[in-house]
Amino acid sequence: MMHDPRPRPQQTVRRPVTVAGRGYWSGRENRVEVRPAPAGTGIVFVVGGRGGAARIPALLAARVDAVARTNLEAQGGRVEMVEHLLSALAALGVDCCEVAVTAGELPRLDGSAREFVDAIDAAGLEQLGEPVDPLVARGRLRVGDADAWIEALPPRFAGLSVDYVLDYGAGPIGRQEFSIEVTPGSYRRELASARTFITLDEAARLRAAGLGLDVSLRDLVVFGVDGPVDNVLRWPDECVRHKVLDLVGDLALAGRPVHAHVRAYRSGHRLNAELAGRLLAACGRGERVPA
Repeated sequence: MMHDPRPRPQQTVRRPVTVAGRGYWSGRENRVEVRPAPAGTGIVFVVGGRGGAARIPALLAARVDAVARTNLEAQGGRVEMVEHLLSALAALGVDCCEVAVTAGELPRLDGSAREFVDAIDAAGLEQLGEPVDPLVARGRLRVGDADAWIEALPPRFAGLSVDYVLDYGAGPIGRQEFSIEVTPGSYRRELASARTFITLDEAARLRAAGLGLDVSLRDLVVFGVDGPVDNVLRWPDECVRHKVLDLVGDLALAGRPVHAHVRAYRSGHRLNAELAGRLLAACGRGERVPA
């Protein structure tokens, strides 16, 4: 196991930055402002409402089950599809910030984390006085079953590395594998622009349920029987890259940088979060959300 015992300082954004756009599910416009915050704050979403603003920490204890996305609830407020922003924040090393939103669902943008990354880079980072307290895998932890699983092993470096296998069987998506040591640089180059993807059948079911009615074929990658419909992949393995992007965001709900080598087979949001919980439990620490 290779691990640097010297923790880096906690970091925040140097100045507020804004990203705006419509959500996939609701179609509602949302203005997202990422603001500096002091050491120890963590990532906190600030959601307005009639009874005043709800402060929702990006922690596992605030996570609620949802289909194909990661949602959080606390203090009577709710924020949806947070995984892409959390992924960008975690990968670039933003430990503390407030995220003020004007609607409940974060913007879909182009289906990737690229615009969030560009905004964080434009703001720059500021080091805070306290060190981070990384969550370090000391042994092997595994959740899931033969059909889908994810496991954490001791880190290969002072950070997160991932081996992911995506397997859709026969068809245009097929089986894809991707490995990465997640650093700010590798994330920008290899993951940030990987977009959300669904099949044509899944898209039809969403529309029949009244969801995503304003989403076009340019807002995500829709796969038909012959491949992407009216779109071009950014990488031949863009789908598995997006799964890794999501995984980084889901593990961020541990509330601390995760230092581990993670291997996954067809894992999704629920299993990713379950692994983060097992890592916290192994360290004897839980996370509590204010009522």
